[in-house]
Amino acid sequence: MITIYTTPSCSSCRKAKKWFNDHRIEYREKNIFNIKLTRDDIVMMLRNTYSGFDDIISTRSKVFQEQNLDIEDMTMSELTNFIISNPSVLRRPIIIEDKKMQVGYNEDEIRTFIPRRLREIIMCTKCDEGDDCEYNDALKIYFKELQEKQHA
Repeated sequence: MITIYTTPSCSSCRKAKKWFNDHRIEYREKNIFNIKLTRDDIVMMLRNTYSGFDDIISTRSKVFQEQNLDIEDMTMSELTNFIISNPSVLRRPIIIEDKKMQVGYNEDEIRTFIPRRLREIIMCTKCDEGDDCEYNDALKIYFKELQEKQHA
């Protein structure tokens, strides 16, 4: 299941949720101001980063600057506890599914979350022609299949 870590005022979060809704892809939203982050949430984020905390924290955030913190001087436990207490330091949205993660909204990169069946249709792996389908045509075929499954 895809999890999107969001905040209400984040326009990039709204764009990401709209993209998933438009593509009829299920996700679980976790509003980081309403639902307390857990150590497991942060570990899952870190497991999917290249540069650790640097990928998920905005050191330019007000809280970070007010407390004059340096990531390099903090232990992993201290940073994790700081994020749990101050979730606004996270970049948003953070989108995670298994071993895939995206920080922020990027219209091209978010396509990594496209379901396998839709990718098959786009690449025409099950077509006689063997050519790639136009993206919008592939979406129509995929949505039609979803609708047929719901009625079956």
